[in-house]
Amino acid sequence: MKLSSSLYLLLATSLVAAPETKREQNTVVLDANAVANLRLEFASAEPRPFEDTAFALGRIESRPGATTALSSRISGRVVALSATLGESVKADTEIVRVESRQAGDPPPVIALRAPQAGVVTALNIHLGDPVEPDAALLEITDLSDVHAVARVPEAVAGRLRLGQTKARIRLTAFPGEVLTGELVRLGAEADPASGTLAAHFRVPNPDGRLRPGLRAEFALVLSSRAEVLSVPREAVQGEGTAPRVVFTKDLELPGAFVKTPVILGATNDRYVEIVSGLFPGDEVVTNGAYSLFFAGGGGVSLKEALDAAHGHEHAADGGELPKGGAATAGASASAAATDDHGHEHGEETHAGHPERPWQIATGVLALVALALALTRRATPNRKET
Repeated sequence: MKLSSSLYLLLATSLVAAPETKREQNTVVLDANAVANLRLEFASAEPRPFEDTAFALGRIESRPGATTALSSRISGRVVALSATLGESVKADTEIVRVESRQAGDPPPVIALRAPQAGVVTALNIHLGDPVEPDAALLEITDLSDVHAVARVPEAVAGRLRLGQTKARIRLTAFPGEVLTGELVRLGAEADPASGTLAAHFRVPNPDGRLRPGLRAEFALVLSSRAEVLSVPREAVQGEGTAPRVVFTKDLELPGAFVKTPVILGATNDRYVEIVSGLFPGDEVVTNGAYSLFFAGGGGVSLKEALDAAHGHEHAADGGELPKGGAATAGASASAAATDDHGHEHGEETHAGHPERPWQIATGVLALVALALALTRRATPNRKET
């Protein structure tokens, strides 16, 4: 049985051409302007401590015992007020002056001073208002440290440990910032409606930016593993049932990025575990990876980039051309077509077209596979006697 030259060429080159075609399809090549416009940022795939986290929502609250009320010892009316709602005051600063109702010319006046440093979080009086000893005139709250209170699901609450569990906290008011808190208190009972428990995390607040009522998101750190190969979450692209991919720097070409399929493990608020697909030290695109996922290139083809990098021509799919370049490749293709129409090959090889060892091996394997298939097809099934 003999195979035509064209069939041999198809069998011998299909296996070799596939990787190059795949490389072309999975490589995004950008020029310098496109790279700058996308503002690409990179990170390394590295073995690092990997934390198991749980997500929760909550708010900032003042810590228990941080608020002090200011009241008057006598009845009278407010004749001076030097504090406003939300203002920070120092301890022992005069805030209110109260004129007594006792007779006198002028009537006696007493000064009320701040009992502690903090922020005026409640103001119940105006200038000229009457006051009585049983009424709180204002409240001052010490906000040097606050509580970030997470509403934790029951399934997670049992894994929290006082003084041990940490949380990474992100506030809507301060995007991009991450605060760290330590668990100092658990609620006495769960909310029957939501099935959550209040978990209080102490957060330092030296500049007083954190105010009660601000919304917060929590990543509760439940456990940790060492030396887990992982990448930042923003590096991983794909959605639904589609395979997940990352874009790695091409080791050969500047401005080229290879779409690399990956198998993922656990995910936390910062990193994604990589089970397979990457090696330690691989550089992946983080900021800008989403844009690359939908990019069609930046005006530079894979062929053009390889030509510039290597100083010689490549095929359109980025593969190496035979010696002599595109002209030789064209001549070889024409010769193969002529041979196909002119005669068939057996064991004969053209002197002008010596085969490479890998081509011969590939051809032999293809011939054996085809011969076996034809033999099985031609041999009728025999019944056992």
